[in-house]
Amino acid sequence: MVDNPTGSPRDWDADPRLDGATVEVYRTVGEVQLLIYHFASPGTGDGDARPGILFFHGGGWQGGEPAQFGEHCKYLAGRGMVALTAEYRVKSRQGVSPWGCIEDAAAAMNWTRANAPRLGIDPERLGAGGGSAGGHLAACIGTCPVIADAARPRALVIFNPVLDTVGEKWRERLAGRDPSEASPLHNVRPGLAPTLVMHGRDDATVPVAQAEDFGRAMTGAGNRCEVEIYDGAGHGFFNFAKRESGFYEKTLRRTDEFLTSLGWIS
Repeated sequence: MVDNPTGSPRDWDADPRLDGATVEVYRTVGEVQLLIYHFASPGTGDGDARPGILFFHGGGWQGGEPAQFGEHCKYLAGRGMVALTAEYRVKSRQGVSPWGCIEDAAAAMNWTRANAPRLGIDPERLGAGGGSAGGHLAACIGTCPVIADAARPRALVIFNPVLDTVGEKWRERLAGRDPSEASPLHNVRPGLAPTLVMHGRDDATVPVAQAEDFGRAMTGAGNRCEVEIYDGAGHGFFNFAKRESGFYEKTLRRTDEFLTSLGWIS
């Protein structure tokens, strides 16, 4: 069962694959209501100050569903965190460019931070994560000047993310504005949040060189950035749906180790 704590009329449909989540509307754009699903261990709520992480699904900024990170959220909630996964507008459904996706991602992070006391989250231990285009959104709100500093996550866990939007393949999708404004690689500077990047060496969609270049830039600027490359792994290798490959378990274990090293879980 998906819980709706707001008591408001439900003119939207919660995703049944996210069973056990509490779902709320975090943003309304015109007639579009954007949902955010949050998972926590029993008893979490007002007065708690647990670490939290907000995930963004992949889909090339054109599609995808928040259920992509449902199992990640359930696992991390079981480890004592509050874990969230958010919808955002995409080209196939709402006709938006990646700029609209970025705007929604920032709004989701701002909503989470504003509601942190009620959700039982410590806002100083609120991170962001995502895969592919969702990894880009997490990295973008963590690095890029198009996002206000108040929305910055305190840690990043990103899977085969787009980190360089200046190349021709990505620049076309970001038409109308300077693509470097939304390029995490081009906005690395000192003082950014600790970051874990996990990437498949055989990724034919987002070259592994993006992860390697970003890692070098981050450490060169004095930031903590761990880049884990998985041999024999292609794009989307980390997904629960592909768990038979073993990479879901491996990347989840690596995520756990990283968050433990931050002191967020034990």
